Amino acid sequence: MSLKSLVLCADEKIVRVLRRVLSDLEIGIEHCTDPDGAIHKLTRQRFEAVIIDCTDLKMASSVLKSARSAPANKRAIAVAIMDGHNGLRSAFDMGAHFVLYKPVSTERAKASFRAARALMKRERRRNSRVAIQVQVTLKNDETGFLQTVATTDLSEGGLAVQFAKQQKDPGPWKVRFTLPGSHKAIDATGEVAWQNPGGQIGIRFANLEVDHSHDLRHWLNLHSPDSEKDDPPVRCKLTDLSLGGCYLEISSPFPPRTRIVLSMRAGDLELRVEGVVRVMHPELGMGVEFNQATLEQRNHVEKFIQTLMKAGNLLPDLLVEPEGLESTPSIARGSSTPGSEVEDPLLDLFQQKASLPAEVFLKELRKQRSTHPPDQAEETILPV
Repeated sequence: MSLKSLVLCADEKIVRVLRRVLSDLEIGIEHCTDPDGAIHKLTRQRFEAVIIDCTDLKMASSVLKSARSAPANKRAIAVAIMDGHNGLRSAFDMGAHFVLYKPVSTERAKASFRAARALMKRERRRNSRVAIQVQVTLKNDETGFLQTVATTDLSEGGLAVQFAKQQKDPGPWKVRFTLPGSHKAIDATGEVAWQNPGGQIGIRFANLEVDHSHDLRHWLNLHSPDSEKDDPPVRCKLTDLSLGGCYLEISSPFPPRTRIVLSMRAGDLELRVEGVVRVMHPELGMGVEFNQATLEQRNHVEKFIQTLMKAGNLLPDLLVEPEGLESTPSIARGSSTPGSEVEDPLLDLFQQKASLPAEVFLKELRKQRSTHPPDQAEETILPV
């Protein structure tokens, strides 16, 4: 099943560039020149991306709002085509994930749509379910509940199980199961997402460790009825690192609120760390806040830093891949994250200066490096 995009643009030069670029990326186009026609299609068809010329900001905002209100398209990736004077913040405030500036060039469009396509695939596949029966152990330490049941289907976000009768234990449960062909158990916290009178319950995963998430995703990619696979991870360069986050140079950065997995190889060591994009500068890079909601996740980050310190002059090989968009904004840093009481200048910069133009933000980043050199700030490590 091919990816589909809706393009609302009356400029034929821009449309020609988009057709060429999207065709090369195997993304289909439904072209509209008026907002009423676009809204009509959005309410009747599913699109993985909505691409809008934002010369008229009020019109563009109205069309994006219509897309979000249509159940089939509320998680579509939004791309705004902007005049330079409107700025990145205007596009993000309107709900766009990516921005193309006029005049739209083939090279810049390709860079943006490579990242957009990876997210489009992830968003479509994230809730794709595979019918499968495996034994799952559910345990609630507070109530003493312990039972083994069979799944009916499985996805990256959770699973459905069948009880003999309607279940009254409210959860959350400790969930443990083993994928066919694997000897390594997957552990997660499971929350009730839905249930029906017939005893079937949908369980949503919470606090799934990054390695378990990777194993589950790999297995589902191999066994999904949809033969289309995710785009490969993208190579990037680490420029700034702290216990709470990092800044990455990358030509096709992902938009704010994108959940990512950063894979690092240094010598014989490999490590994966989860995070969320907080700052995005088109064609330049992105700032990532690490996910440290649990002690295990924080330990992953500490190991990440220790590995780099032990590597010395060995430059790490870094790959980044999207996990999807946050459904709702995550909890602000400092509210419940272990160790969040420690000052983190890099995260402070992400939070306080994210709206600055890229060149001003990067100047502030360079200034921070000289203010907090590695030998004077334990929480900020700046690779050469």
